[in-house]
Amino acid sequence: TCVEMATVPLGFDIDAPRWDQSTFVGRLKHFFNITDPRTVLVPEEELDRAKALLWACRAGLVPPGSSQEQLLYAKKLYDSAFHPDSGEKMNLIGRMSFQVPGGMALTGCMLQFYRTVPAVVFWQWMNQSFNAIVNYTNRNAASPISLRQIGVAYITATSAALATAVGLNLYTKRAPPLLARWVPFAAVAAANCVNIPMMRQQEIINGVTVTDQDNNELGCSRRAAVKGIAQVVVSRITMAAPGMIILPIIMERLEKFPFMQRIRVLHGPLQVLLCGGFLLFMVPAACALFPQRCSLALADLELELRDSIVAKHGDKLPYVYFNKGL
Repeated sequence: TCVEMATVPLGFDIDAPRWDQSTFVGRLKHFFNITDPRTVLVPEEELDRAKALLWACRAGLVPPGSSQEQLLYAKKLYDSAFHPDSGEKMNLIGRMSFQVPGGMALTGCMLQFYRTVPAVVFWQWMNQSFNAIVNYTNRNAASPISLRQIGVAYITATSAALATAVGLNLYTKRAPPLLARWVPFAAVAAANCVNIPMMRQQEIINGVTVTDQDNNELGCSRRAAVKGIAQVVVSRITMAAPGMIILPIIMERLEKFPFMQRIRVLHGPLQVLLCGGFLLFMVPAACALFPQRCSLALADLELELRDSIVAKHGDKLPYVYFNKGL
């Protein structure tokens, strides 16, 4: 009841963004909040309680004594662990909050073990398996994908990564050592350009649901899907770029020092930790590059959908909106 919400300020909206999502800084604060890697340690029961509290708040039935801080923390846990479209709990590995611990381990190993073909093959395969889970988990849930399509997407992306990595690895045998250290990034970038569109192909084939500013559905658009997926590809490559480009330069210089040559066994763990430092900032920064609720000009929609919207609403809707996924 309303009386039970005494500790919650009047006008408080649990679903309203805490920060302005039309600005990069606002989105950065938002994603720092929901990609917080500490949330992966939260027990399943607490996540379920956060979801129940969030839904109760939406219905105006908040338990007595609930403070605004408790409600905001419940929203943080919900956003970190549940899909924004379906409300279903996402698998742990696929959550954006797992990108730092998962990504730092895989990226560090790719950067450390780049010299031999078997090591390149193994770590690129591991990374693409991880990426496939992340891409599937963060797809637009309104566009289902079959197990066969998932398998084709996984095999295609893994093949692209391996072909790029192994090919460049052989090509750079006579090149300066630093170029060889950049091969993993080239492979990751190439694979992202394949993995994400393939894993989300249903969105490109059937379109994604577009709405007006008040979330009223207007239809499905393939052009909106292409724009959203392209932005996700750019974000994922940006997420990996600083660590995989700058860290090899750092390691190249560090390894010339005598003390580093004496502790070669620690080079791998050191790269993993340094990758974690980069990803702590780059995961939220890359997610914040583009608004989560993406917009597309009415004029850029498919002709049939555009005519349908104009017939119903006239020229009152210059833009449509959709969830681009992560």
